[in-house]
Amino acid sequence: MVSQGIIHQSHNGLFSLLPLGLRSVEKLIKIVDSHMRKLGAQKIMVPSLTDGSLWKKTGRLDTAGQEIFKVLDRHKKMFVLAPTHEESLANILATVPVISHRNLPLRLYQITNKYRDEMRPRYGLIRSKEFMMKDLYSFDATIEMAQKTYDHVCEIYGQLLDHIGISYSRVAAPSGMMGGDQSHELHYVADIGDDTLLTCEDCDYSWNREVDPQLDTCKACSSPRLKQTKGIEVANTFLLGTKYSKALSARYVGAGSQKPVDLVMGSYGIGITRLLAAALEVNSSSSAGLRWPLPLAPYTVLIITPKDGSKESLQTQDAGKELYLRLTSMHHLENEVLWDNRDHLSIGRRLNDAKLTGYPVVVVIGKLYVGQTPKCEVHCVDDNSVHELEIGELQQFLSQQKYSSSS
Repeated sequence: MVSQGIIHQSHNGLFSLLPLGLRSVEKLIKIVDSHMRKLGAQKIMVPSLTDGSLWKKTGRLDTAGQEIFKVLDRHKKMFVLAPTHEESLANILATVPVISHRNLPLRLYQITNKYRDEMRPRYGLIRSKEFMMKDLYSFDATIEMAQKTYDHVCEIYGQLLDHIGISYSRVAAPSGMMGGDQSHELHYVADIGDDTLLTCEDCDYSWNREVDPQLDTCKACSSPRLKQTKGIEVANTFLLGTKYSKALSARYVGAGSQKPVDLVMGSYGIGITRLLAAALEVNSSSSAGLRWPLPLAPYTVLIITPKDGSKESLQTQDAGKELYLRLTSMHHLENEVLWDNRDHLSIGRRLNDAKLTGYPVVVVIGKLYVGQTPKCEVHCVDDNSVHELEIGELQQFLSQQKYSSSS
């Protein structure tokens, strides 16, 4: 990702998103937003700095350890540079006008940068000190209603990851610093993963080994036939109960009662930048270059035109512009086509760059284009296939379902 200009390392564990990386992140955010709408969730944004007294009230200021950044303002007031925002959201609900049971359920989410003082940042965006996350917080009247919300969010998370198209594992997980009664993680299986995942080969029940390190039989059916893999956590779900609402007095008034009742919370995260990097880690190889899941590719199509001064360039002067306009006029390819007009470089050099960067479809206007019937050389990077297509055939080729449903 660094060598292909997707990201730039500013410091150990800190990265800038360059234009291609930012385009991919924006595509992922668009996908996330569409799935949050399915939940009826409303988008908000809260400050990255959280009043340290809120973390003290919930007990996390002491239990979170050295991974949280603590800062003092000029008045010596302490703030947490938040890695997560349960306290902030519970405090919002505690300080707004009285919440009625008619206002529930509430589902509020944001997509912001988070911060964690990682002892050993590594693998680029997979484990960094600053990262982008989508965090969703649910507020229900009862634990039964909160469980329904939990199950619904898990279902939507599955649909979201299915849309991206990389195989994943959903495992039972420890609640850890977050607390609560129930937790699951969604992982991309990869050798560099920090988590050890166990899956029963008889009943398919899966869990993170941190739930019980000594376990050598299935937690669900007691089978000894367990498969062990490594995973990169890309999303998580927590049924929190009243841990935060009780500590911060986030309550609602029920039907026929004036006595406030603690709200039941859930917390649900997706690591935006981590998911992007993990998807590339799973999909790519060091020799072939980056391979994007199509919905996250910065651009679907790259056009390469002849080198300046070549015989082909004299005969195809307007071909690149004309092809660009024709392809971008296709509804699903609007803003999805990039033209590599670095015509001081050879076609071969730019084609090699394109394959390393991983553009799904690379269209070359070269020797074939100046024949009696102009044809493009079309390279499909995912399967390494090459096609010789006329312009109309190219448009029909790009109208296939897998390209038209990528966004």
